[in-house]
Formats: sequence, structure tokens, C-alpha cells
Amino acid sequence: MNLGLAGKIALVTGSSKGIGKSIAKTLLDEGCKVMLNGRDISTLEITSKDLGENTSYSVTDVTDPTACESLIDAVISKWGTLDVLVCNVGGGTSVRPGEETFEEWKRVLDLNLTSTTNMVKAATKVLAKTRGSIVCISSITGLEVTNAPVTYSVAKAALNAYVRGISRSLANNGIRINAVAPGNILFKGSIWEKKLSDNPSRVKQMLENEVALHRLGTPEEIADVVAFLASPRAAFVTGGIYVVDGGQIR
Repeated sequence: MNLGLAGKIALVTGSSKGIGKSIAKTLLDEGCKVMLNGRDISTLEITSKDLGENTSYSVTDVTDPTACESLIDAVISKWGTLDVLVCNVGGGTSVRPGEETFEEWKRVLDLNLTSTTNMVKAATKVLAKTRGSIVCISSITGLEVTNAPVTYSVAKAALNAYVRGISRSLANNGIRINAVAPGNILFKGSIWEKKLSDNPSRVKQMLENEVALHRLGTPEEIADVVAFLASPRAAFVTGGIYVVDGGQIR
């Protein structure tokens, strides 16, 4: 299927590795030019070189709203416009239930919610000019109680509410926004790589008991859904949360 993304300009936050890197690669394969983003310059340099031409990168902490505005300025300076924003920054590592502190709540919410609201705010003006699209990476932990840390689950639930709630306002500016909620995704450096190494039989049992397709997902499978939602082929789709979890949540 031709997604109609050729020649589009995309920004993918948190794209130096893992799911973000796969999203960037898929958008590049569809003909986009992609601005990569992360906080470690050495990793970004390696990723940009690996993905090849039509990429650039910016070292930016997107939990800082002023830095997000500078990131959008960098995209405009490089390519003149922006058509697609993918908000992928996030992280599920936190404390055990009952051990949350104010500082931990703030850290996890900043990483998984405010990073997205900052970027959407900073990008709205330019995306309105291109009638662009936004895709946010959420999690099934925001839709159903799992073994994930409470702070992470709450942050992703808030992100889902934000996507649904802001979609009408953004639609008034011609902008679409959706979220993808992955399940258990395996990639280098992921928690599932560690769990498979530590106790493969336990992972196998979990997959047999809880996941309809009895396997872990891949970053590429998330990236394919993101690319579709970002594309003109999804022109009538906004305000939705799309689960990609192999049939885990019920």
C-alpha cells in the first residue's frame, strides 16, 4: 500500500534506539525525511549514520518546553516545514507500588506525559500549516491494570486521555492526533530481552497464558501502525488509541 508519505518531513522524539528508531526507519522507507531526537549525542550520531541519508538529529530534552520550541525551530531550519510528529519519549522503570514519592511521580509524568504535551504545543502552529498528523506512543498499561509500576500506568492513562481530549481542538486546526498502545515488545536493550535472558521459561509461560498470539511483538510491527496513522490513508482517523499487543488485554 502506498501510504502517500513520500516527501513528508517527520520528527520522531526518542528515536535513537528501540521502537523510536524503528519508527524513524519505517518513515524513511516510506519516503520521509526524518529528524531524530534523543539526549545522548553519541547514540544519535550512530543511529543517523545507520539510517543513512534524509536524516538529521537534535539533542533535546523534550521534558523542557523551551527546548521543544528550539527542536521545532531546528526542523524548520533544516527542512522548512513539518508534516508528521511522533512522540515516542517515555520509560516504564519506576518504584514498586506503595513506594512512590513526589519526586518519582514528577519524573515519570514528565517523561511519559509532559514530554508529549510539550511537543504538541510547540508543533501545533507549523502542523496547522501542513494539516499534519501526530502519533503518540502509549502503552496497554494505560488501559488495563498490569504488573507495570503504578506511576507508569497512571502516566500512560493520562496520555490516552490527553490524546482523546485534545483531538477536537487540534482538528479545528486541521491536525490529527492518535496514539498507539504497544504490548510486550522485544528489542535490543529492552526489558523483555533481559527477562528472556534471566528466565525464558517464565516468559514462555506468560505468553501462553496471557497473549493470544503467544509471542512478543517487534518494533517494526509498532512502526507499521504508526506510519499508517501518520499517513493520508488515515485521513478520517483522529482521537483514537490503537492497541498493538498480540491480543493481551481483554
